[in-house]
Amino acid sequence: MKALLRLLCCLFVTTTLAFAAKSHWHIANGPLMTKWSADVDAHNPWPEYPRPQMERKEWMNLNGLWDYSILEKKNGVQGPFDGKILVPYPIESALSGVMKRVETNQVVVYHRTFRLPNSWRNERVLLHFGAVDWETVVVVNGKRVGEHRGGYDPFTFDITDALTKDREQQFEVSVFDPSDTGGQPRGKQVNKPNGIWYTPSSGIWQTVWLEPVPHSYIADFKITPDVDAQALRVTVDAKGGDLVEAIAYSHGHEVGRATGDAGKEFRVPVPNARLWSPEKPFLYDLKINLMKGFVPRERKGDPKWGESFRTVDSVSSYFAMREVSLGKDANGITRPMLNGKFVFQVGPLDQGFWPDGLYTPPTDEAMLYDLEMTKEFGFNMTRKHVKVEPDRWYYYCDKMGLLVWQDMPSADNKTPADKAEFERELKQLVATHYNHPSIVMWVVFNEGWGQYDTKRLTGWVKEMDPSRLVNNATGWTDMKCGDVIDMHNYPGPGSPMPEENRAAVLGEFGGLGLGIDGHTWTQKTWGYQGMTDRKALTRRYVNMLRKAWALEKNPGLSAIVYTQITDVETECNGLMTYDREIIKPDLKRVAAANRGHVPPEPKHTIVLPTSKEVGATWKYTFNKPADDWSKARFDDSSWQQGPGVFGTKGTPNAVVRTEWKTGDIWLRRTFDLPAGKYDETELLVHHDEDAEIFINGALATKLSNYNVDYSEEGIRSRALNSLHAGTNVMAVHCRNTSGGQYIDVGLDKIGE
Repeated sequence: MKALLRLLCCLFVTTTLAFAAKSHWHIANGPLMTKWSADVDAHNPWPEYPRPQMERKEWMNLNGLWDYSILEKKNGVQGPFDGKILVPYPIESALSGVMKRVETNQVVVYHRTFRLPNSWRNERVLLHFGAVDWETVVVVNGKRVGEHRGGYDPFTFDITDALTKDREQQFEVSVFDPSDTGGQPRGKQVNKPNGIWYTPSSGIWQTVWLEPVPHSYIADFKITPDVDAQALRVTVDAKGGDLVEAIAYSHGHEVGRATGDAGKEFRVPVPNARLWSPEKPFLYDLKINLMKGFVPRERKGDPKWGESFRTVDSVSSYFAMREVSLGKDANGITRPMLNGKFVFQVGPLDQGFWPDGLYTPPTDEAMLYDLEMTKEFGFNMTRKHVKVEPDRWYYYCDKMGLLVWQDMPSADNKTPADKAEFERELKQLVATHYNHPSIVMWVVFNEGWGQYDTKRLTGWVKEMDPSRLVNNATGWTDMKCGDVIDMHNYPGPGSPMPEENRAAVLGEFGGLGLGIDGHTWTQKTWGYQGMTDRKALTRRYVNMLRKAWALEKNPGLSAIVYTQITDVETECNGLMTYDREIIKPDLKRVAAANRGHVPPEPKHTIVLPTSKEVGATWKYTFNKPADDWSKARFDDSSWQQGPGVFGTKGTPNAVVRTEWKTGDIWLRRTFDLPAGKYDETELLVHHDEDAEIFINGALATKLSNYNVDYSEEGIRSRALNSLHAGTNVMAVHCRNTSGGQYIDVGLDKIGE
């Protein structure tokens, strides 16, 4: 009996501990975290007001710990919950506390309860979602209140009629996200991340919140600055009400007031308007009132009309007076104009991923840090790449004067249903972000991903928003429409030719890769062009910007986008590491270059000529040699001998003297150097594709992908220090998988 009691007691304790362990929540152990993860409050994450452009005083934040389950999509029956998840972090993220992948035949079910304040009893109650990826069904107290498709746009349900008299309300959200197995817009999310494709962010990933409103209330509004007319054009979408009023303020002082009918545009005067720009991002405050009452229509211009009305709803907002257009500069070159003036736009590619939160920044402070650093780097623009951010991100861009190119998140668009969904979400993107002055251009397609009906869709976006520029396709697949002609050029920079009705922009270039130990997502990382150290990265970046500013003058380049502001998963071509701990290049030198303050081109002295002009003699083999093939004393007497360059004719900028058609080639070259200093020496390399280069047996650099002309590459310290007076040996391995192939290497010395 005692043994049985001991066994039962043991089972009870074990079960209790297992239950406690299962119910205990903590941040998951992700592959890389940021310093802000320690600031995440599980009881009150993301406590900031989520909609700064339409603010009411009363609201309730529903972020925090929710119950969750992962169920089969078709036959899912809710049983005991799997555990707790921290909303609003994606279920795949470490900050959610779950960090599980959701299969394409599964749904995530969220559950929580909430209690409403007594003061809300006579109000309508709106349930807001910042964003949920992708198909959402919401049930309140067992009643289905709505469903929504779209992973990037905010949406709202009026849940008043589903509320009960009980103090505690039951709330359930079911989300299906097929990721890249579906046809919906998803940006760079894939189920099997690799290269430029990243981990999915399924489910709730922005703030969930409640808001009380009167029975007649302001649902939305649209504001457009009209600089020439010194006015703000306002259209208010209201549920009920008889009249709307808009009042503009500057530093608390009223500058203009006007009234109009809901659903119809009216103008608020803004005399002597202060214009918004990156240098002076001045914002006006705006108050919109919804009025009820009655007054004869002929009295609506009477100063005493308000005596017959009462305010039933009010929201606070802000706006900027600025104008975006296309025009000609003094030299007749087509340029994007801000307030009638050309501003050379310099910005990074910003993908908006975080190692601990994926799509969701760990905190508001963390999100702001990225934008503050973008300004610190000397950028005046940023390109939000195939992702849409929380509304507060754009609010900060508005406040700090950061111009934004906003991409439409990409999709495959293979079927009519896919295309219909893409267009519905594209329309929502423009409508829900229309009021932000920082957005100066919409980007419809990226590099041909899911591209179709380009002219129609570009014209449609322009029709929806004639106040901004529209980019039909950034990189590779221009369809000769829209306001800009956009090229991608790695490493670059390069420029298309400006056209009569389109400005020339460089939508992507750079991609200088440098992994920093202890600050990478995985051990194996890559960049479009590998850098040996932070000094080499800085030097190369400044050289690139020198060339970019020259292209601004001739042929007339108007904007550049450098890839990229931070590392992302396996990509290490960021100016900052993925965890935001390390700024890789010299910040002051990079900022100066971005602002156009670049030093003159340094003196270059050829140390070892390439074979571009005269073919140098190399030993070579197409068969894999012994492991010590790169060593200085390796016996290469059995290898073939021939003049460089090695490759296939037709490769860009190719001068082929020895044909190479196999997948791999190994090369060795002996050369003599006079006495001198070689600490400022770098490689000159033209490669297609991956290459590894050794000097005197030490690895000098590893290069991935390909370039289209000779580029300067830094040399790792051990290899650099091995250069000496007398005989030296260079060994090269190049691998090609498809297309053209080409390899040539020389040495160049910077400075005296």
